[in-house]
This record gives sequence, C-alpha cells and structure tokens, in this order.
Amino acid sequence: MSKPLTAWIEGIGFLAPGLPDWPTARAVLRGEQAYENAPSVLPAPAILPPAERRRASRVVKLTLAVGLEAATHAGADVALLATVFSASGADGHNCHALCEQLASEDRQISPTRFHNSVHNAAAGYWGIATGAMAPCQVLCAYDASFGAGLIDALGQVVLDQQTTLLIAYDSEYPEPLFAKRPVPDVAGIGLLLTPQRSERSLAQITVTPSTANADMLADDGPETLRTAIPALRALPLLRKLALVEGGEVYLDYLPPMQLSVAIQPC
Repeated sequence: MSKPLTAWIEGIGFLAPGLPDWPTARAVLRGEQAYENAPSVLPAPAILPPAERRRASRVVKLTLAVGLEAATHAGADVALLATVFSASGADGHNCHALCEQLASEDRQISPTRFHNSVHNAAAGYWGIATGAMAPCQVLCAYDASFGAGLIDALGQVVLDQQTTLLIAYDSEYPEPLFAKRPVPDVAGIGLLLTPQRSERSLAQITVTPSTANADMLADDGPETLRTAIPALRALPLLRKLALVEGGEVYLDYLPPMQLSVAIQPC
C-alpha cells in the first residue's frame, strides 16, 4: 500500500457481546450508556431459504446480521454489492465438531459439517441469501484480519470505483481449542464503502501505513473486546464514527506496520 486509500462510509453494522447492533454500540462508545457484558445474541437469518436457514452456523447468522444492518443503514441493494469477508479463523464450533469426529471411531463427516468448514462458507451463504453476483473476496490474516479486509475493500473502491461491503468477523472456539485461541464469543462489523460522497455518506475514511502504537479505549469493557476479538480491533475507528468526530486513529495490523485511519465526518 504505497498510496493513501480513500472512500466514503455510508453504512455500519455491528454485533458483539453485550452489543446487539450498531445503535447500542454507538451509545456505549459515546458514553451515553454503560457497557454490560452478555453473550452475543444472533438473530435468525430470515433472509435465507428454509433449508439453508436450518443449516446456518453461528458465523453465518453473524455475518448476515452485520452485513444486512450496514446495507440497510445505507439504503443499499445487497444484490448489487461487492463484498469482502475477513476473519481470523472462521467457524470455531464447526472446527471443534470436526476434530471430535475425526478423533472418534466413526470418522464419517456429514456433508453439512464439511461444507460449513471452509473459510468462505459465510460468503457462500451471503450469496444464496442476497442473490449477489458482484465480486467477493474472502481473507484471513490472523489478528490483522480487520486491517487486511479494510485495505482490500478500500482497494476495490478506489481501483474499480465499486461500492463494497466489508464484513469482518470472528467466532469463539470451545475447549480444548479455546485454551490456544481464547476468542470469547462471536463478533462482527460491517462497513459499506463507496467511491463518491452522497447524501447518505457518514464520513470520509483515508488509510495509510504507520508505525504508531494502536489506539486503546478508555472504557474497560470495550477495550477488553478490542484485544480479545480480532475483528474488534476496529473499535477506535468506530468510536470516532459514533462521536461524529474527525481526526486520526491507529489500528493494529501486521507488526511493525500499523494502520493510520483518518476520519472526516460529513
């Protein structure tokens, strides 16, 4: 990334422990209400056909929830949106179930388990649910997955002049995997990025490389989420958007490189 990448944010989706949607998260990030930790609540994926709805994993429910919230916030047609899905490890529960099955005497894996095991399963369900035929990218960069997804989405917006929906998300692992990868719960963020400003634009975003330390949050609850769930490394950026406050924040990426994110509210 040799040049700054600039786009406009038109929609936001959010879901995390104790924060079921963007309006709730915005109120907490503004300091209007206290953060209360609680398990993530995943809405039923009503947009899916009945057969796929029954097979939908926690990750699929999560990504549909935050992606649709961001698109609805922007008034966008989901069938026309290019998408970038970025996660550090995809579906932790399904991975655990497969490992258990393979460690047993009966190693016959169900087709549903198998097709939900791939890293792009959430993107596939999104395509089924929305009918989208636009380009779709699926990325993984461990703890830097939000930053990698943001760079990729901005690159599509800038180079292709294509409105793009970024969905960054993570899933928890049951024990014993949890001991090695202690992600506490599912959480995700949706950002709808456009190449031009419109009447729906919330803010301009510009991303450049940096070596500055990542910003932290003053509130212990959101700061714990930021460090525990890779997708939520974006929380300092979301705090700026919640406060409708211009300025620069620094986000974790691939050490020693970090990301400098400049926000200019509309």
